[in-house]
Amino acid sequence: MRTGYRVTLTFNLMAVPGTSTEVSGPLAELAHSLERHFGSPVTPRYGSHESDPPNRLVYLLDHEYTQRGLGWERLKGADAGRAALLRAAAEQAGCESVLALAEVKETWDAYPEGDDPWDDYGYDEDDEDEGGDAGADGDYVLQELVDDEITLGWWTGPDGTGGEQISLRVDDYEVCASTASADLTPYDSQYEGYMGNYGNTLDRWYRRAAVVMWPRERAFAARGEAGSEWALEELRVGIARGDLDRARDRALSLAPFWKHTRPQRELLDCALQVAVGLEAAETAAMLLEPFQASALGPEHAGALAAAAERYGTAWTCRVVEVWFTSAHRLDSQQYQWTERLPELCAALRARRAPVAARLLAAGVWAAVDRDLRLWTTTGPADIRRAQLRQLALPLLRILVAADAEQRDGIAAALREYRDTALECLMPMLRSAAEALPEAEWGAAGLDAIGQDCADRLRVVCERAPRAADDWSVVWTGCGCELCGALGAFLGSRSRRVLEWPLAKEGRRHVHSRIDSAELPVLHQTRRQGRPYTLVLTKTEELFTRERTVRRQAAADLAWLMRPRNG
Repeated sequence: MRTGYRVTLTFNLMAVPGTSTEVSGPLAELAHSLERHFGSPVTPRYGSHESDPPNRLVYLLDHEYTQRGLGWERLKGADAGRAALLRAAAEQAGCESVLALAEVKETWDAYPEGDDPWDDYGYDEDDEDEGGDAGADGDYVLQELVDDEITLGWWTGPDGTGGEQISLRVDDYEVCASTASADLTPYDSQYEGYMGNYGNTLDRWYRRAAVVMWPRERAFAARGEAGSEWALEELRVGIARGDLDRARDRALSLAPFWKHTRPQRELLDCALQVAVGLEAAETAAMLLEPFQASALGPEHAGALAAAAERYGTAWTCRVVEVWFTSAHRLDSQQYQWTERLPELCAALRARRAPVAARLLAAGVWAAVDRDLRLWTTTGPADIRRAQLRQLALPLLRILVAADAEQRDGIAAALREYRDTALECLMPMLRSAAEALPEAEWGAAGLDAIGQDCADRLRVVCERAPRAADDWSVVWTGCGCELCGALGAFLGSRSRRVLEWPLAKEGRRHVHSRIDSAELPVLHQTRRQGRPYTLVLTKTEELFTRERTVRRQAAADLAWLMRPRNG
C-alpha cells in the first residue's frame, strides 16, 4: 500500500490472576496413584535391578511460561484444571507440590520424509552435508525415541510464591505427561544425516512447565537435591534456633546424592558454618565433600579453623584430602586460586589451625609437583617452557604459604628434577624478587633454591665449548632396534649423514622419535628403490642451540649473583 491512511491500535496486555480453578476429576484415585508411586521401587530405563522408590513425580504441562508468569492462578487452558487436580491430590496424599520450568531434549531415530531409510546404509560422502540446520525442524519421519533428557531450571515455593534458580535432571521413571513432547512444537531442532556409524537422528528441544510433587516427609531432601543454597540456609537457620536434632536428621537425608552435587563456591562459608554447628563429624564431612579447595579464601579461615578444632586432625585430613582428589583436582586454570593461598594459610595459623594450613599447602604442592615432573621430562621445548612458566607463580605462592619443614622438603624435591626445571625456577625467582622484600625472600626458602639454580648454571657455563668437529648428540630412545641404530648414529662425533634403507613403518617410527625429541637432525626420504632410503643429516642447529643455552645460563647466573635490595 503506497497511498491512503493507516490506522494503528496499540495495546497493553496484562495477565490478571484468575480465580481459583474448581477441582474436578478422580481425586481419590489420583491420590492413591501418588501414594503407590512414592511407595514402589522402580527399575531405571537402563538398569537391571530395582532401586528405592522415587523421591518426586514431575508432571509436564502443555504450555511454556516465563518465571514471572508461572503461578497456580495463571496457568493456561487444560493446564489449569490438571494442575488444580494434581495439587489437590497431592494434598490428600500428604505431598507438597510446586510449579517448575522444564527443559526437554529428545533424540529420535528419524529420516527425511520421502527418503528410503534403507538407502542410508549405502553411505555416500555427500551425506555429510545432511547435518541439520539448527532451528530447522523440517518434515521428518520419527521412528524410535533414542534418548531424552529433562532438566528443571527454576521452581516456585510450595505456596506458589517466590522462586529459585535450580539445576535438577530428573529420571525417566519420575516423569509423566498427558501430552507427549513429540506432539508439541519444539523451539529448536537439529537433524544429523547418516554418517556411517551414527546419524539419522533428530534432536528436538522444548520448554514446558511442570507440577513437581514429593511426600512431605521427604520434602527437605527433594528440595535440597535441586537447591543446595536453600538446603544449607535451612540447616543454618535450624541450628541457630537450637533445633539441632532436626537439623542433623535433615542434613543426613541429603547423603544419598549430596556428593554428586556441584554447589557454587559462594556457599562454602554457609556449609562450613553448618558443619561446625551440627556437632556430627560424619555428616559435617559429607556436607563439605562436594566443594573444591579452589573455593577457599581467607574469609573462610575462621569457620574452617572452628571445624578443625571441633572434629580434630584426622577429620580435617580427610576433608582436605577429598578436596584434592581426582574429581576435584587442580588444573592449570585453577592455579590462579593460589594467589589467595598465602593469606589463607596465614589466617589459619593465626586462628591456631596450623594443621589445616599445612594440609592445604601440601595439597597444592602435590598438584604442582605432578605437573613439574610431567613437563620437565616431556614435550617440545616451546610447549614445555610455556607450561613450566605457568607453574612459576603457583610454586612461589606455595613456598610463601608453607611452613619451614614443608619448604625444606620442596627444595629437596626440586633438586632432583632435570635441569629443564630451571625454565620454571628462574621465572619463579624473578617474580619473587619483584614481589618479596629481602627478609621474606629468605623466610620463603628461596635462598636454597637460588643456590641450587646457581650451581646448575655454573656447570653449564663452565662446560667446555663443543669442538667444531664434534657432531655427537646424546639421546636415548625407546630401546627398540631402530632406536639403537639411530642412537649409534647420533652418538658419532664425525658422522653427519646416515642413508638408511627402511620400510614405511620404520621410517615413520624414526621420524616420530626425531620430531618428539626435537633433535637437530633433518630427515628426508629418497623415493628410489625398495625400500625407500631415509636420509638423516645433522644440522648446524646442534651448535647454535648450545651457544644459546650457554648465553642464557650466563645471564641467569649473573642475575642470581647480583646484590638484592632489602
